[in-house]
Amino acid sequence: MKTDKKNKSLRYPLKNIPDGTAKGFEITDENARFSIFIARNGSSVFAYENSCPHTGSPLDWVPDQFFCKDGKNLMCATHGAIFEVDTGLCIDGPCIGDSLRSLEANILEGEVVITF
Repeated sequence: MKTDKKNKSLRYPLKNIPDGTAKGFEITDENARFSIFIARNGSSVFAYENSCPHTGSPLDWVPDQFFCKDGKNLMCATHGAIFEVDTGLCIDGPCIGDSLRSLEANILEGEVVITF
């Protein structure tokens, strides 16, 4: 992982995030510390703040465990809210209709680039 604090971005090798998995990161800058994760679905990547809109708790119950058992959606470990991978929209659980806070995610030269 490489962070560029001046441009507020993170770069991480795409090959280190297998399809159907996600990878969490802690980001620290001079003003704050926050948690994000990158989810991979095929050739697409999506980045979100690691905070459930229902309680503000992290989604992963153990490091990097963001997906439901079926591998199709994301799940909050605290109350079982289910989120679409590509939109972050809660489709089941206590925060239905709310969304995860998304971050800009692109793939550039084999790396995922997240802007925050």
